[in-house]
Amino acid sequence: MGIGSTAIQPSATAPEREAFTPRTVCGRCRRPGPCCYCAHLTPIPSATGVVFLQHPRESKVPIGTCRMAHLALAGSELHQGVSFEAHPRVRALAAAPHGDVAVLYPGGDACDPEVFVARPPRHLIVLDGTWRQVRTMWRENPSLHRLPRIGFMPETPGNYRIRREPAPHCLATVEAIVETLGRLEGAPDRFRPILGAFEQMVGTQLVYRALRPNPPWSRQKRERQRRLSVARRTLRTRRADIVVVYAEANAHPLARGGTAPELVQLVALRPSTGERFLAFAAPRGTLAPSTAHHLEVDASRLHGGAAVAEVMARWRPFVGVGTLLCTWGSYTGDLLHREGDPPRDTLDLRDAMIRELNRPVGGMEAAAELVNDGVAPEPWCDGRAGRRIAALAAVVDFLAR
Repeated sequence: MGIGSTAIQPSATAPEREAFTPRTVCGRCRRPGPCCYCAHLTPIPSATGVVFLQHPRESKVPIGTCRMAHLALAGSELHQGVSFEAHPRVRALAAAPHGDVAVLYPGGDACDPEVFVARPPRHLIVLDGTWRQVRTMWRENPSLHRLPRIGFMPETPGNYRIRREPAPHCLATVEAIVETLGRLEGAPDRFRPILGAFEQMVGTQLVYRALRPNPPWSRQKRERQRRLSVARRTLRTRRADIVVVYAEANAHPLARGGTAPELVQLVALRPSTGERFLAFAAPRGTLAPSTAHHLEVDASRLHGGAAVAEVMARWRPFVGVGTLLCTWGSYTGDLLHREGDPPRDTLDLRDAMIRELNRPVGGMEAAAELVNDGVAPEPWCDGRAGRRIAALAAVVDFLAR
């Protein structure tokens, strides 16, 4: 074990911060000195080379077990990211002959490890992260979908008592790889010594938790969780009323004598039912030179749109009454009101996100990536509006949880 760096333990208040002193951190396992588990690690070679693909956020979790498993398996690899489609090593593995590489990912057509005993894969890819993060990684790496999948139901529940799992059969990464390799190589006891480091880490965390079960910052965190924001309470109680809406306009520069913006594209989604609204409105005035470019649609789509009165006639029955419009800022609401739509209950998602995260969130797409593990939601219609309505839906989904 090597001592590689120092870190200051976080605290909640200034007096407490003064009471803390720097602590050593192991440069190998990256755990504080008293919690280092390196003494319990003896690297074990495996016939199947293991390649860990870890979500970047999971790499920052102090009690994660992917690094532990990597250190415990001689010759294993650890790469971090969300999409590995351009990663040379992962691309080479995904293109290997059928059966040479498998991926540990349950569900679907995944097979028990014993199915591969006669001809074990030369390499096993393991996705590491929370279940939501791993699902995102799977979606963002379609090249892995052609590989055989391995999944299994453990014989006993996992021992990850210091971290909440979604179900009793869910295992920590180190537990899953120990059981998988034991079954693949027909030697269930061979890799179990790796769990010594895992059990030591769990035991140490439980001891420190017992010594100080309610640190101030934990109490404050739980209190913050109990106090739901106004936006969250509103979205949860009015879930069936929500309509997410985004509008585009034909806007000439007013500074050069142009006219007021006029509606040319309207998209909306009712999350509770999945109903969608999409309409182009033909410009009544001259199409501004930059409008089609900024909207990322061909000008013919705009010129071929319906009359704005027809668009609003379709919009009114879609939006109905008693609806909660979710917009980004006030622009869309102002534009609809200018076209004759009556005042409606509106929730400003930009303001809600700033208050929720207590920091600037950028534009719609940036905010959606913040709450969607760094991945842009899939647009469902053309142009900039397609990206932005998908982004707003992701933000609403985050706030309404």
